[in-house]
Amino acid sequence: MANASKTAKLTVVDKNIQIVIAGAGGFIGGSLARYFSGKGFTRIRAVDKKPLSEWYQRTPGVECLCLDLSQEQNCRRAVEGATEVYQLAADMGGMGFIEKFRIECLRSVLINTHMVESAYRAGVDRYFYSSSACVYNTDLQKDPNVRALKESDAYPAMSERGYGWEKLISEMFCQEYWAERKMKTFMARFHNVYGPWGTWDGGREKAPAALCRKVIAAKDKNDLRIDVWGDGTQTRSYMFIDDCVKGIDMITHCDTLIATPINLGTSELISVKDLVTLCETIGGVTLKRTYDPAAPKGVAGRNSDNTMIRRILGWEPATPLKDGMRKTYAWIEQQYKLRKAGKRTVE
Repeated sequence: MANASKTAKLTVVDKNIQIVIAGAGGFIGGSLARYFSGKGFTRIRAVDKKPLSEWYQRTPGVECLCLDLSQEQNCRRAVEGATEVYQLAADMGGMGFIEKFRIECLRSVLINTHMVESAYRAGVDRYFYSSSACVYNTDLQKDPNVRALKESDAYPAMSERGYGWEKLISEMFCQEYWAERKMKTFMARFHNVYGPWGTWDGGREKAPAALCRKVIAAKDKNDLRIDVWGDGTQTRSYMFIDDCVKGIDMITHCDTLIATPINLGTSELISVKDLVTLCETIGGVTLKRTYDPAAPKGVAGRNSDNTMIRRILGWEPATPLKDGMRKTYAWIEQQYKLRKAGKRTVE
């Protein structure tokens, strides 16, 4: 960790300001609303297009609005009176979703286009945009033993089709709103966020949750087999949700990072094969594996270079994967049992 005396100073914020969180019915947005509420912020507006009954989390005392933010008039309503906006709304999921539904992913550009303009018109002071490591040049991610990606590796641009390109152009929007209009914008490139209260079934889940669910189901059905997407050699780093929301807060209140995309992820690289083994260890079982090289698998390898975040913030996401996965497995197991009993679950 960098020497704290050399790191950037974070802005102290009045806890009575109006905070708006777009995409708050989802995993990260819902966790961010709970995080700010826990810090004592008293005016939090959570916005999502899903009906309230389908929100992943709802924090007591938080104003909740059901609005489709791909429509400009709804964005204007969402940001009324806001001092800070956290734009996490998007149509996305794991590789099974973003490889199959590229048009839906691209159409998320409408959300940020309308949100950033509405925020500017409303006089918002700080605007955070949730970008993704999918913006990085895919030519640099063809080897499982990939070198960690640093922020400059997004250019020359060759992002993942659909989702990655949408994120990259939205970053540019944020940078230009600072350059031309002086609205403070902040961008974090998320690297595979996981944890309790995340999607774990239905097609949008990411690898950590999907593998936990498969191990839990195999044990429950006494069918000790597991299907694994790809050949198992793909590598990734995975960031626990608690690190993610803390990082969002720190980045958004660091003026050194205005209009500057930055990695937000761990640098702990793991292969899919080893991730399966970790899930098996947590579940106390060994399964017969079937690998499917034709299944959606994304790039061969991707890891986060955390040099910049350590230098500027004196911090980086550091929850060990084994610790975060134990918490995630336990929560998904609870959800699995609730669903089996016919009770409402988060999916």
